[in-house]
Amino acid sequence: MSDDGGVKIDLTVLAIPAFVGAMGAEYAWQRRHPAPAGQPRTGDYELKDTLASLTMGVGSLIAPYAVKRLITPLTPGRGRFGKALVGVGLAAAAVTTVGDILAARRAAGGRLPEAGEVQGDRSGRHTGREAITRASAVAAVAATAVASATTWAATTGGQRLFERHGRDLGSGPGALALAILGWDAIYYWNHRLSHESRWLWAVHVVHHSSERYNLSTALRQPVAEGVAMTVPYGLLALLGVRPALIEQARALNLIYQFWIHTEVIGSLGSLERILNTPSHHRVHHGSNRRYLDRNHGSILIIWDRLFGTFEPEGEPVVYGLTRNIDTFNPVRIATHEWRDIARDIARSRTWADRFGFLVRGPGWAYRRRAELAVSRGDSR
Repeated sequence: MSDDGGVKIDLTVLAIPAFVGAMGAEYAWQRRHPAPAGQPRTGDYELKDTLASLTMGVGSLIAPYAVKRLITPLTPGRGRFGKALVGVGLAAAAVTTVGDILAARRAAGGRLPEAGEVQGDRSGRHTGREAITRASAVAAVAATAVASATTWAATTGGQRLFERHGRDLGSGPGALALAILGWDAIYYWNHRLSHESRWLWAVHVVHHSSERYNLSTALRQPVAEGVAMTVPYGLLALLGVRPALIEQARALNLIYQFWIHTEVIGSLGSLERILNTPSHHRVHHGSNRRYLDRNHGSILIIWDRLFGTFEPEGEPVVYGLTRNIDTFNPVRIATHEWRDIARDIARSRTWADRFGFLVRGPGWAYRRRAELAVSRGDSR
C-alpha cells in the first residue's frame, strides 16, 4: 500500500513489457547484423542461457516475499524463533570449539599445539567426531550470519529510520532528485562490497554467471538479498527522504541498469565521462584480469572515477566468472557459491578462517583454500 492508502505500484513491474520489447528489438538487430562466419558473438542470444536469465529474473521478484516470510520469525528480539536461532548458534559454536580442541590434541599426540601451529589428519579420513565438528561449524557461522542480517534489516529500514525524527523533505522534485542521487551513491558502495566480500558475492555472483552479454543478462538477478548485510538505503530517511521516494529511487535505478547490458551500443562520447554506459558496464562484467572489480556505478560513473575503480573499455571483454560454473540450472546458479562457502567453513580448523571464508574477499578465499589443502596433504 502507498502512504495515502492506495495500491503501491512497483515501477520495475510496470517496465516489464518495455524490457521484453527491448530484448525483442535487440534480437531482431542481431538477426539483421549476424556475426561473421566462424566468429561467435557473445552478445547473441542463446536459448538455454536466456531461459536461465529469465528464470532468475522471475525468481528475484518472488524471492523477497518468500525470504521475508522465512527469516522475519528468526530476527533476534523480534521474531518468535529469534532466541532459538541465537541458542542454536551458541550451542553449535561450543560443540565446534570442543571439537577443535580434541582434534588438535589428538593431532599433537596428546599435547595441545603451540599458538599458530597447524595440525591436520593427512590420511584424508574423517571420524564421526570430525564430521560433527564440521557440521556444527557451518551451523554456527550460518546462524550468526542470519541473526546479524535479520537484526540489521529490522533496525535500518527506511520507515523505521524516518519515524525517528521530524525531518520531511516532502515529495517534490528536489526530494526525488536527492533520493535518486543518494541511492546511486550508496549503491556504488554496496555493489563494490558485493565484489569484495564473499558473503555479498554469494548473492551477487548470480548476475555475473552468464558467459553472454545482452539485455536478458540484466534480468539475471539475485534471489537471496534478504540474507546479507549492506550499507542501508534507509539512511536516506535520516535526511528526511520519504520511504516511498526511496522505493521510487530503487526502481528508477534498476530500470536504468537494464539498457546498459548490451553490445549493440558502442561509445556515447562525452556522456561516458558522467554516466554509466554499456561500454563501462561491459568492463564490469569482464573476467579479464584488468577488468576485475571495476566500474561499480549504476546511473553515474563518477563514483568509480572518484574512488579509483574506473577502467575504460579496451581489450575485448571475456564475460562470466574467473571460474565458470558451466550450468544453466537456476538452482545451481543461485546456490553454487553458498555451497562452496559451506564446504570451506567445514574444512577450516580455526574461527578466523571460518568467518574469513564468509566475509573476506573471493580472492582471499581461493588462496586460503589452496593453503589449507596443502596443510592437509589434500590434492583436491
